[in-house]
Amino acid sequence: MEVRKAHFPGRAPVDAYGDGGFRFAGMSHRGSILCLPSGIHGWEAVDYDSLDLEAFARVLAEAGEIEVLLVGTGRDLRPLRADWKAAFRDAGMLAEPMSTGAAVRTFNVLLSEDRAVAAALIAVD
Repeated sequence: MEVRKAHFPGRAPVDAYGDGGFRFAGMSHRGSILCLPSGIHGWEAVDYDSLDLEAFARVLAEAGEIEVLLVGTGRDLRPLRADWKAAFRDAGMLAEPMSTGAAVRTFNVLLSEDRAVAAALIAVD
């Protein structure tokens, strides 16, 4: 059996979240996701405390196409670390932390308005 990295090659709203994953574009994904201009990618983030700036490498690589980055920090809102905020700001992005549920809802609204939005969403149970 071949296990491939999760990737949906397009922009799509997130239809549902919870039970450790997400539904979008008629598919489901177990685990965290990055919703980027290049598509929706599986993200190895398990929880906020285990993240470092390197976890956002794919986001930073696409920063030229992102104005707003929503960071879904899990069930609860957690502030962005100072080095993350500096890196996102230096890359030209406004980064906003919020609970994953709030980030999903905000992402969907901004996406429907055709805004240059991206989201890093930690899965919740």
